[in-house]
This record gives sequence, structure tokens and C-alpha cells, in this order.
Amino acid sequence: MEVFVNRKPVEVAEATTLEELLRSQQIAPEGTAAAVNNRVVPRAAWSATQLEEGAKITVIRAVCGG
Repeated sequence: MEVFVNRKPVEVAEATTLEELLRSQQIAPEGTAAAVNNRVVPRAAWSATQLEEGAKITVIRAVCGG
């Protein structure tokens, strides 16, 4: 099925969780926030959040520096 990560299409298997998607995209959980269809998903719920066809995932990474 197709989902969108920061507006880019990504193919994933049926019943893929948010945690599995982020791992497959090599996105480390440290310093990362994620939302599915404009709803922030707490990190503790990533493994229980199954994605649906056409889901829009927004990933925000904290960056250190000046």
C-alpha cells in the first residue's frame, strides 16, 4: 500500500506500524516526533499505530546547533 512521509510516497506492506515504517526509512526515534493524518502520535504508541492506505505521516527531527 502507499503512504506519504513528509509528502513523499512510500510503499509499505499491509498492517505496517508507524514504528516499522520509521525503522525502514532509517529514522531514529531519538529526537523525532511523528504525526499521522495531522495527529501527533506519542512514541509509546508507535508500535501499536497501524497505517492505512494513503496515510499522511509527518516526521519532525530536532536539530542541535546555532
